[in-house]
Amino acid sequence: PLLHPAMRRVARELAVGALARPQCVRFPGGSLTTGGVNPFPRLGRNVGGGRISDGHLFSKGFVTSSVRFASAGESSVAGLASFKPPRFATLIASAVFGFTGTALLTDAQSSEAQFFFFSKVSPLFRLMDAETAHNLGIFFLQLGIGPLETRPDPVSLSTTLWDVTFANPIGLAAGFDKDAKAFPALLRAGFGFVEIGSVTPLPQPGNPKPRVFRLAEHGAVINRYGFNSEGHGPAGTRLGAYREKRPTQFDVKRKQSQQSQTDQSPAPGQPCSTNQHTPPLGVNLGKNKLTPELEAYLDYTKGVKELGKHADYLVVNVSSPNTPGLRNLQGKVFLKKLMTAVSAERDALPGQHKPPVLLKIAPDLTDADVADIASVALACAVDGIIVSNTTVQRPDFIQKHQHGAEAGGLSGTPLMDASTEMLRKMYKATGGAIPLVGCGGVNSGEDVYRKIKAGASLVQLYTAFAYRGPGMLPEMKNELQKCLERDGYASVGDAVGADHRRKK
Repeated sequence: PLLHPAMRRVARELAVGALARPQCVRFPGGSLTTGGVNPFPRLGRNVGGGRISDGHLFSKGFVTSSVRFASAGESSVAGLASFKPPRFATLIASAVFGFTGTALLTDAQSSEAQFFFFSKVSPLFRLMDAETAHNLGIFFLQLGIGPLETRPDPVSLSTTLWDVTFANPIGLAAGFDKDAKAFPALLRAGFGFVEIGSVTPLPQPGNPKPRVFRLAEHGAVINRYGFNSEGHGPAGTRLGAYREKRPTQFDVKRKQSQQSQTDQSPAPGQPCSTNQHTPPLGVNLGKNKLTPELEAYLDYTKGVKELGKHADYLVVNVSSPNTPGLRNLQGKVFLKKLMTAVSAERDALPGQHKPPVLLKIAPDLTDADVADIASVALACAVDGIIVSNTTVQRPDFIQKHQHGAEAGGLSGTPLMDASTEMLRKMYKATGGAIPLVGCGGVNSGEDVYRKIKAGASLVQLYTAFAYRGPGMLPEMKNELQKCLERDGYASVGDAVGADHRRKK
């Protein structure tokens, strides 16, 4: 436990010491531009999305139809490839500076250095296959190796839904931290909220490998994980341990209320601000592959019963394309039975904490499907809808890709327009009465703003994070703030659904 803070300090201060003077260390078969020893010694030539040759790292051309996505990816790789080999003594001196330089930086400078460091390191993960990179990222984050955001978010980005405060509206979607291993580090990195899962009641391995495929030139991924999950037990244990130190916002507010009534101050070390100390954590629930459709609601109610007390909000995921029959649960009859049962189980949770229940839907819906889902959501008092999951559709340019015919859900830049249009339809169908979470294809602050104007109160991303790492977050938040200022909105809430008001 004592080592991890030191490791993080070294990482962030090396960003000032080592990365301020870009460096590279030679290893057999080429050179790796990390400012340190090769962390992937088993990697040979022609691996993943690049190759190591003649002492340099080359990319296969990280480009896409999104100009912003291309420039972000290429600049990171180009910056790495331009490094010059240093003397070993220079590297040691940089490390020494890392240990002694903590006192020389303010918190803001430290955070800026950390994010710069990780923006340069993140492209290295594309040297390995997508699932290995995913697992390695979770491993590092579980150890606490990640950037620490100490700079407060602008007040204009703060928003409150379901009596839960979000410091900013940009969250990490479910699918990255499936088993609740990495979310503490992700929350410290500056996400407005993080959603773990999908978690199934019983452990299951998911679909056979390979099951994740990069389409890097399009900023896209096709996955068919199939709800690989360790089950409720391990996830619940990790969530419970976290909540002992960082209770839900509801529990913090309740305790503060009790303290104010008894005129007591918080005990030393206890959180005083829900926004600062307990960023929202969502728990996404799935069903086991072998659970029959008619009994699927039981898997979701088990999730509510076992994990609900740890969640700031819950999500019922009926829209993954990788579990046979799951999307059938979006039908009106099944959905009404499911959401009624889940809401009843939530209301039956012991204690006063009753987390809001959200529904996650697919982008591949007809207008009739949208109307049915909106009708059920309103009738069952669903607290929110996440729009949307991955798509099974394949645009022509995706079909031409070497992985374009792979089965599974397509995510990333190609999903942006379709998912935003589905978001716009759902906002209209519900009359703006149900808070919506926009998800799909988000890669910039401008993309976040598009989702908000289409009707989203919150926005999630995943694929862009997988490609670019946490270094993208400060840039996205700054860009979103500028978008709000440009159009004269004082807050995120003021901009929600702006496109619909203009049409009137």
